[in-house]
Amino acid sequence: EAFGLERLYSVCRVARELVNQYRIARVIARPFTGQRRGEFRRTANRHDYSVPPHGPTLLDLLVQDGGMVVGVGKVPDIFANRGISRALKASGLAELMNVTMRALAEGGDRTLVFTNLVDFDQEYGHRRDVAGYARALESFDAMLPALTGAMTEGDLLILTADHGNDPTWKGTDHTREQVPVLAYGPGIKPAPLGRRDSFADIGQTLAMWLRTTPLGLGKSLL
Repeated sequence: EAFGLERLYSVCRVARELVNQYRIARVIARPFTGQRRGEFRRTANRHDYSVPPHGPTLLDLLVQDGGMVVGVGKVPDIFANRGISRALKASGLAELMNVTMRALAEGGDRTLVFTNLVDFDQEYGHRRDVAGYARALESFDAMLPALTGAMTEGDLLILTADHGNDPTWKGTDHTREQVPVLAYGPGIKPAPLGRRDSFADIGQTLAMWLRTTPLGLGKSLL
């Protein structure tokens, strides 16, 4: 970070404007510490400069209808801060989960807490760190009971991924296997969701659950 965070962010803002014509979705500032190869470590000061969504999203509709969207971690950046009522910074799996728990406790009716657990992708998937990925999964599993135990009637938890990133695969790019979708809530009966046709099913489920304007695509999971 000796380059200077504000200087880095300024360069990335300029780059964002320069690449718009090429339809590049995101310019990412990835500050790091270290002096030589093998010592470099990313810091918590990552910032993504995204193209705003091309049309209204679930987040936009919920906020317009009087609901609240709490973006945890890099979620506000991904949506170019559109449709975000409150942005909460957090870095690392434990802190992201703690902030999510706090947002759940503070959220009122018709509040969407949207968290991206970036470590699985950034720290272990891209780096093809199988042991690190396994440890992170075990840590997450151990944290889940506290989250589900804090949920009350009317709450819904959906766990999924936006893409694969198999740490055993060759190269460092995202991988393309199907992703899981798990839905949980007090009073929801266990049942298979089957193979879905679109990510839009998740958005449509949340639109129904939060009693907001239905989306143009997708079928509810429930």
